[in-house]
Amino acid sequence: MTMAKRDTYTPDTLLTVAVRVFNERGYDGTSMEHLSQAAGISKSSIYHHVRSKEELLHRAISRALDGLFGILDEPAAREGRAVVRLEHVTRRTAEVLMAELPYVTLLLRVHGNTDTERWAMARRREFDQQVSDLLTRAAAEGDLRPDVDVRLATRLLFGMINSIAEWYRPERASDSRDDAAVADAVVRIAFAGLRT
Repeated sequence: MTMAKRDTYTPDTLLTVAVRVFNERGYDGTSMEHLSQAAGISKSSIYHHVRSKEELLHRAISRALDGLFGILDEPAAREGRAVVRLEHVTRRTAEVLMAELPYVTLLLRVHGNTDTERWAMARRREFDQQVSDLLTRAAAEGDLRPDVDVRLATRLLFGMINSIAEWYRPERASDSRDDAAVADAVVRIAFAGLRT
């Protein structure tokens, strides 16, 4: 008598597979059939865990956003001079991006084609605005060069951090010191040009 293969997937392991496939094929280019094949389980097994492909997207993007917004609640992001808080947020954003690379990569690639994507883009803009507010405060406190355009500096800062998703490969990093070195380099390079 042959036993049927049991579905050993959990919502978390299924999410890991879905994020990998979304990043490889694009969210719009991924079908439930693609997810089923990648996971090695039936579509009905997937539906046992989630209602839809968009629910998987929402869960993945929520994980990335929770990590980013969690930074803003850290004491070092809420207390002290704005420029020091901004350096902390910059360093931690790079660290979260590397720690949650597939999830943040997916967040960075959404286009606004679904309700979940539009929600994610609005949340990203909210995060960016809070960082921009810190830049504005740091300039008002005299800690940033007076010729720095805050909106442009915000975009450049996030451009540098977000570019990590394009080239960073955790399997090449020998240990967590490599991640710290990347985060330190981002802060050092960015603030060498921003600080007075």
